[in-house]
Amino acid sequence: MKIYDFTQAPNPRRVRVFLAEKGITVPYEQVNIAAGDNRKPEFLKKNPMGGLPVLELDDGTFIAESVAICRYFEELHPEPNLMGKDAKEKAVIEMWNRRMEFEVLAMTAGAFRNTSEFFKGRIPQSPDYGEICKNAAIKRLEWLDGELANRKFVAGDRFTIADITALIGIDFGRVTGIRIQDGQKNLARWHQEVSSRPSAKA
Repeated sequence: MKIYDFTQAPNPRRVRVFLAEKGITVPYEQVNIAAGDNRKPEFLKKNPMGGLPVLELDDGTFIAESVAICRYFEELHPEPNLMGKDAKEKAVIEMWNRRMEFEVLAMTAGAFRNTSEFFKGRIPQSPDYGEICKNAAIKRLEWLDGELANRKFVAGDRFTIADITALIGIDFGRVTGIRIQDGQKNLARWHQEVSSRPSAKA
């Protein structure tokens, strides 16, 4: 078993933080996105979408998509629980994780993909759409600050995968100038707490 990883990308970091929270050690093999190694035929056999991370199981199965990989390990190692213990909690955590994916991580990533020199000539870019994503992300941080006035963590009173996704999205936003603002005290409090966890350095 091993995970194909790229340390500078946000989605692989999601899996690393998740596994660190669980105390699970898996070998990592680096695939250099900057050099286009994820688009070479050998890697595309593992994941035809070309994305990272990818988990390779001992039986030759390849599992891509961050949450799918996390769910695999959650099933094998249910404690500490990060995805819900009963039907209601699983649904609430899934709801908030999806919101953090679509409203925070996807927007910060969209801003980067469409405005960064890194992707120039690699993918079609729309700087105007990049600005739309950036502005949307900034508004979502305002919204999330309000939500965190009522609870300690994104999905409730304990740390879950929703916090991991939000942390990665917010941290990645710095690349394009998306930051927690001075008045967002609830979001700043939350960010400081989750960033202080040892897993955040994974």
